Amino acid sequence: MRYKINGVLAARYDEVLTPGALEFLVALDDRFAARRVALLDTRRARRARFAAGQLPEFRPETAGVRDDPSWRVAPPAPGLEDRRVEITGPPERKMTVNALNSGAKVWLADFEDATAPTWDNVIGGQLNLIDALDRNLDFTDERGKRYALGDEIATIVVRPRGWHLVEKWIVVDGRPISASLVDFGLFLYHCAWRQLDAGSGPYFYLPKLEDHREARLWNDVFVFAQEYLGLPPGTIRATTLIETITAAFEMEEILYELREHSAGLNAGRWDYIFSIIKNFGQWSDFVLPDRAEVTMTVPFMRAYTELLVRTCHKRGAHAIGGMAAFIPSRDAAANATAFDKVRADKQREAGDGFDGSWVAHPGLVETCRAAFDPVLGDRPNQLDRLRDDVDVTATDLLAVDKTPGQVTAEGLRANISVALRYIDAWLGGTGAVALSNLMEDAATAEIARCQVWQWLHHHTPLAGGGTVTGETVRALLAEELAALTDGRTGTGLERAVAAAGIVERGALGEYLPPFFTTDAYTHLAPSA
Repeated sequence: MRYKINGVLAARYDEVLTPGALEFLVALDDRFAARRVALLDTRRARRARFAAGQLPEFRPETAGVRDDPSWRVAPPAPGLEDRRVEITGPPERKMTVNALNSGAKVWLADFEDATAPTWDNVIGGQLNLIDALDRNLDFTDERGKRYALGDEIATIVVRPRGWHLVEKWIVVDGRPISASLVDFGLFLYHCAWRQLDAGSGPYFYLPKLEDHREARLWNDVFVFAQEYLGLPPGTIRATTLIETITAAFEMEEILYELREHSAGLNAGRWDYIFSIIKNFGQWSDFVLPDRAEVTMTVPFMRAYTELLVRTCHKRGAHAIGGMAAFIPSRDAAANATAFDKVRADKQREAGDGFDGSWVAHPGLVETCRAAFDPVLGDRPNQLDRLRDDVDVTATDLLAVDKTPGQVTAEGLRANISVALRYIDAWLGGTGAVALSNLMEDAATAEIARCQVWQWLHHHTPLAGGGTVTGETVRALLAEELAALTDGRTGTGLERAVAAAGIVERGALGEYLPPFFTTDAYTHLAPSA
């Protein structure tokens, strides 16, 4: 036996970790592990070129794909025709019930940015999806109230972890296996036929792709997996998140590589901002103001979303808008202000031609639907709106220096607080964290710590006086850690101190680590 399970086998885990499923993971690893590693090497080489001053461009060698008007992606699959509201969240039991009952058209079961990849979360999440498809899922809260699935539920779409991550509790030939292949493979093995029998299919969101060759790898994984499991060709469908600056220059190429399996593109706004800083943060022209100032209407974000809609509709693909991360609270005035902002954001997306958008909380489903209903009416989408008026250049996509706003002391403290508190929760097994009425996930924590690194690297002036210095950042981190740990002892205290160390390494070093999660993952216990 070439595989080994190092995680604790809790109740019902054998229903997921069956011999057949594990042999399928081994087959995926055999076929694709080396290509995955080579593509990660390509990422590192690309970042080195950016550090040396090279900027991305629309690839001359793939101009033929962009200029060929004849190709289109596959038509929408069952359950994905109308996507005007999509809700996202981790596949833990309560969220699974609430999201599927929310009234949204699609639920993104997120094993990536909204899930801390503890062993229990990874395998427990797969069990919840199996139970949901078997209509055998319920939840009783601490008050004794029982929640169960309604008659009509959202279409399930799974987001596996990105290519850069591994699953250390499953090893093949002594190596940890790709986390992407684990999340994808276990769900497909157990749920593909369940979904087909329910009238939909096995659908995915693909995160953090950086170029069309990474999309090609996923497409080859799909073809192999369909043959291995006896699924009809084209059964698997995937929406690609355009959440890296390099992928923004290859939207058409990504659709082309996945065209038989493509379900469109999504504007992954938070990771996109993170990608800008990660790739170009060493250059003064790319310094961004406080995170709250980087809205979807600033020039470089506007160019990116306009290009996404035009590209998708040119090829018959859905264009899905970005996340509304607001979490309703008991503060009526704060809710009214936030709902107004969410409403305006979703109305802008609907008016720009998007076919749907994301929310993070069931309380926002109706607000999103109310923005899209007047534009779509009885139509499931607006694929016929081609946006031929859009003309986006490389300069437009890189016009970060045209972003208005300031760097403030309040924004600096907020970033340190969000990064610390989110990573602390992540180490405790929670990947979607409500902080100050916003649902923070790994992407927003990445922005927070990367902005601190960027501002520190450039000795950025603060509005009102002073500059961002290492001394200032360390003092603020110490203050936020003291506030977080007030009254904590034992493992809770140790976890917060570990989180502070991750923030310090991720934000104060000479070089900016590509992801905080690779460092943080080493701190997760097998049953955290």
